[in-house]
Amino acid sequence: MKRLIPNELLSVLECWLSRCYSCVKWYDAWSCLFIVSLGVRQGSVLSPFLFAIYLDDLTRSPLLTSGMFIVLYVDDILSIEPSVCMLDKLLKKCEHELDPLNMVINVKNSNCLRIGPRNNFSCSPISMSKGTSFHG
Repeated sequence: MKRLIPNELLSVLECWLSRCYSCVKWYDAWSCLFIVSLGVRQGSVLSPFLFAIYLDDLTRSPLLTSGMFIVLYVDDILSIEPSVCMLDKLLKKCEHELDPLNMVINVKNSNCLRIGPRNNFSCSPISMSKGTSFHG
């Protein structure tokens, strides 16, 4: 609503997303239908756009400082920082923003790419607030 989307469109989206059923296809076999109670429809052309709107506040967060950038693409988040230390700070800030949305950073699907003259140096693991970590 703060993006001034017409109430009628919000009602249509609410109706469309609140009565969502899905199934799994594996080769020629189909599963039984099940209710999708969270998230957006997988494979829908509208889903990446809705996800980006949902997380848009993260990219505009006042917690971001100079040199920190967040880019949203489909259901991925790209963060760009000038140092590993700033990456660690940004991830902690992202966790803080994602927590009220009941979302977490999946460290198993997270990767870091270090670019620059120190790209071959090892760095300490980046620790998340839930105790998980990954290497930068």
